[in-house]
Amino acid sequence: MALSHASSGQVVNLGTLDGQATETCALLKARDIELMWLVLPAGKQVPSHAVSTSMTLQCMRGKVEVQLDGEAKLLEADQVMYLAGGVPHGLHALEDARLLMTVVLPASRTD
Repeated sequence: MALSHASSGQVVNLGTLDGQATETCALLKARDIELMWLVLPAGKQVPSHAVSTSMTLQCMRGKVEVQLDGEAKLLEADQVMYLAGGVPHGLHALEDARLLMTVVLPASRTD
């Protein structure tokens, strides 16, 4: 599903998005922040990787196992997790899940 990026002051209805978006998409990209809607079907795995800046994962629906330093942490609907920049992490959807990922972008970014 192709979505236009939200503009400053625009309201995005996540409930409607949950019913419409069938795959991961970017909701917002600005100089200092990026907001992604992650669609993870049950069983989907995202291999371990790291983001250079701080980020949050907010579980909107379902259950996701977050792998951190060899330890699995459960993230369920209505919970949020903060990850410091450079922390390797992987994801495994235990149920169909929707996550709102917010990434703080480096100050040097110019787009």
